[in-house]
Amino acid sequence: MKKLIMGLLVLGTLVSCKKDQTEKTAMVVSYPETKPVDTVDTYFGIDVKDPYRWLEDDRSAETEAWVKTQNKVTHSYLETIPFRKELKERLSSLWNYEKVGAPFTEGDYTYFSKNDGLQNQSVYYRKKGEEGEMELFLDPNTFSEDGTTSLGGMSFSKNGKILAYSISEGGSDWRKILVMDVETKTLVEDTLVDVKFTQLSWYKNEGFYYSSYDKPKGSELSAKTDQHKVYYHKLGTPQSQDQLIFGGTPEEKHRYIYATVTEDDKYLVITPRISTSGNKLFIKDLSVPNSKFVTILNHTDSDTYLLDNQGNTLFLVTNLNAPNKRIVTVDASNPTPENWVDLIPETDNVLTPSIGGGYIFAHYMVDAISQVKQYNYNGTLVRDIELPGLGTASGFGGKKDEKTDYFYFTNYKTPASIFQLDVETGAIALYWKPSIAFNSDDYESKQVFYTSKDGTKVPMMITHKKGLELNGKNPTILYGYGGFNISLTPSFSIGNAVWMEQGGIYAVPNLRGGGEYGKAWHIAGTKMQKQNVFDDFIAAGEYLIANNYTSSEYLALRGGSNGGLLVGAVMTQRPDLAKVALPAVGVLDMLRYHTFTAGAGWAYDYGTAEDSKDMFEYLKGYSPVHNVKEGVQYPATLVTTGDHDDRVVPAHSFKFAAELQSKQSGNNPTLIRIETDAGHGAGTPVSKTIEQYADIFGFTLYNMGFRVLPSKTEHFKG
Repeated sequence: MKKLIMGLLVLGTLVSCKKDQTEKTAMVVSYPETKPVDTVDTYFGIDVKDPYRWLEDDRSAETEAWVKTQNKVTHSYLETIPFRKELKERLSSLWNYEKVGAPFTEGDYTYFSKNDGLQNQSVYYRKKGEEGEMELFLDPNTFSEDGTTSLGGMSFSKNGKILAYSISEGGSDWRKILVMDVETKTLVEDTLVDVKFTQLSWYKNEGFYYSSYDKPKGSELSAKTDQHKVYYHKLGTPQSQDQLIFGGTPEEKHRYIYATVTEDDKYLVITPRISTSGNKLFIKDLSVPNSKFVTILNHTDSDTYLLDNQGNTLFLVTNLNAPNKRIVTVDASNPTPENWVDLIPETDNVLTPSIGGGYIFAHYMVDAISQVKQYNYNGTLVRDIELPGLGTASGFGGKKDEKTDYFYFTNYKTPASIFQLDVETGAIALYWKPSIAFNSDDYESKQVFYTSKDGTKVPMMITHKKGLELNGKNPTILYGYGGFNISLTPSFSIGNAVWMEQGGIYAVPNLRGGGEYGKAWHIAGTKMQKQNVFDDFIAAGEYLIANNYTSSEYLALRGGSNGGLLVGAVMTQRPDLAKVALPAVGVLDMLRYHTFTAGAGWAYDYGTAEDSKDMFEYLKGYSPVHNVKEGVQYPATLVTTGDHDDRVVPAHSFKFAAELQSKQSGNNPTLIRIETDAGHGAGTPVSKTIEQYADIFGFTLYNMGFRVLPSKTEHFKG
């Protein structure tokens, strides 16, 4: 057992305006021994040690024992935090408000989701017509006793009489599909199994298309999966008779393939991908018996998809020769790019359109803030949609014959409300507003622009209590992602609300690698430009410190998945930047990430160690697992992962924690919290989520030196 003597600060009036008083005590943490092995890989003639390779075996008794021992040590530590229980109680209290989803109509019924407050999973209700009585339709909380089986997706047949829905067990990306008669609410077929990364898209009322991989040999939680296949399931037939539609030949091999049927049942659309960016595009005319697939795009140089069709006219969204995206039209009989005609041209802002009520709603990001314009199908602007404020609007989707659309609006200090839009008149009315014990008027969000290492201007949203004194002692979470063309736009989080109640600052920079400024912004944070992302994040922290929002002693770095890589890379490059590091479900071994599950599909953003010697050396140069050094004091670190995470396998986090525990110098703890029966995050029960927040915030504040909650100290009482 390796022991760590931690110099702990018991605070008297650390955040008092007058005088700081500290008293040092000591606590011993004994880390479990993680036995190194002599595993060596050779890349381009260079040997690379991998001493904790054995932790990649998620089915071994040794790994299971290691997980239990690590969790025991971690939870023993977390239980000593004096205000952990208070945090959990406040999180539970604030979480306990009714949450409602926008209504949608299928067949004779109108459906909506609702969570009473602390239910692990939201429940679906319905009513028939305007005067019908509300009734419970589907309760995912009954799927398992502990709430760890969650609802994945739902798809109704075209007449609304049959529902296909997927479930996830223990947070896994693997799904089962169940088929229900909605009138009787009874299952009508055997369950489809071994389904992964799928849409469920109906053809009329006869059956549906879905995607999956062959079940892998070895561990289904970590074995590589790289040939996706599209199947058609005809109602009344067993899964063994499902028709293979696409992906069954070497020529059709792709890591992700999605299938969608147009609303009018005329076309089947196939979008094969070899990575998370870029897709080919094929259509098949389902109204013509034995028709063949027609190629729209046979390369992956763009992200292009079918928005809608009117008969033979296709409406495509594309960033081909338009990094911020545009909408084009083309005839389905000759749909290749040379025949495309701009309907809504590219602008200076990133476009993400949706359709509803026979209109196109063009959602633009302007410095990560929503603007929405309504167009008709000939490309004429109908109106600008007046949003309730500065923040994020989402939704606006619906069937063509529905004249009321719904959208959500939120920002970092305002819980999501639902608004209804009359698509003909443009009239907007509040449909539902949450009743939550959090006063948004007491908080403020502002956007700043700071300069990164190479001179690039990067936006950042900073949210906190109004009147907060900028004295360098405010506990601050710097949250980032920076990858995969994903945009971080303002949205409310109950967990972050509790953090800000404690006088905390929540800061979110829009790092390169994301999609906030289109394809060029994304590309600037990929492969051998990935360091830009880390530099942007470091510069964000330095901005907060230089402007006295916080200091290194009160700064925490947080991110998940690709954001977990971000935290791992920055804490190993700049261990002095922050007091606390919180890498969640992170991609942390950059030399081997592509050997697990669908990880090879991330190569568009990362490159792989096999690509070239230069790429190998670049990846090794920032890979968190390979850059933990002896004798360095790293931030107090709480690594978090789930034992059923089959997207970013937990071995990443296991190996990183083992490296930190074996090499950490100084007094900062390095712990790993491994959630059991949990995956990458989606579908996590509310009860587990609350416990995770209490542990993460408790660990963060405790290691910033707080022994009572900041809200109880003189400085933060306001």
